[in-house]
Amino acid sequence: MSFSVEERGRDNTADYRLYFRNAEGKYISPFHDIPIYADEAENIFHAVVEVPRWTNAKMEIATKDPLNPLKQDVKKGNLRYVSNVFPHKGYIWNYGAIPQTWEDPGHRDEDTGCCGDNDPIDICDIGNKVCSRGEVIRVKVLGTLALIDEGETDWKVIVINLEDPEAEDFNDIEDVRRLKPGFLEATLDWFRMYKVPDGKPENQFAFNGEFKNRDFAIKTIKDTHSFWKALISKKTDAGELNCMNTCVSDSPFCCSAGEAQAVVDSVSVFCGAAELTPSSGERSALQCFIREISHNVQ
Repeated sequence: MSFSVEERGRDNTADYRLYFRNAEGKYISPFHDIPIYADEAENIFHAVVEVPRWTNAKMEIATKDPLNPLKQDVKKGNLRYVSNVFPHKGYIWNYGAIPQTWEDPGHRDEDTGCCGDNDPIDICDIGNKVCSRGEVIRVKVLGTLALIDEGETDWKVIVINLEDPEAEDFNDIEDVRRLKPGFLEATLDWFRMYKVPDGKPENQFAFNGEFKNRDFAIKTIKDTHSFWKALISKKTDAGELNCMNTCVSDSPFCCSAGEAQAVVDSVSVFCGAAELTPSSGERSALQCFIREISHNVQ
């Protein structure tokens, strides 16, 4: 299974968007159309990399936009960048999300006592490779951390890229503690402190900051997948979320490839000093200004 990405707008601006296509060239939603499982029998999941390791731009799946492209988060009119909190540089893992999951803000978690944060479940890939923005990887789940962010449950699932040469050595959270001493402590410290330079208090955690094991994490992912199923089938109110998709055929939000194409065509392509909105006939002439990155997922 392979996916590619297509940039629109200029990087480091509020207009920047990164759209996704499947192997057939059809535009898709990374939130709704990329399958949650790469191998369900082995509990191997897909993950979408939003923020590559060591970078600072707070990129995210735009859950309220049609087709949910990646874009940079904006707060109070300003693009968001994560501060460097000593001794760290940017994000200390490849950071992203598992598709077809949703932390339901209407569901109060019995373990954390807080409701979901209205986003796909987050992942921290501890593998050695620095991934590309928008890369779709296959991951092995190792454990999870329950961040409480402004009163909301915000799970951080610890994973490793299945293509990592050390992936075979990691099967549970204690393997991270044994083979990467200090890494879990650094992860906890990062999530506790990363908003402090912006004038916010330290973040809090459920379970006193204890990392839960693989089985607990997989159950949590499957729970959020069931919440997503209710969302995409319109059994749960989507609120401001955009559930437009092109591959979930039994979803009332499923649209045609032409409708998806029209969404992308309506977004300007940055071209030198000018912003162009291409017609279908102009698209081929503009391909030199569009960077496509193919990511093969076995």
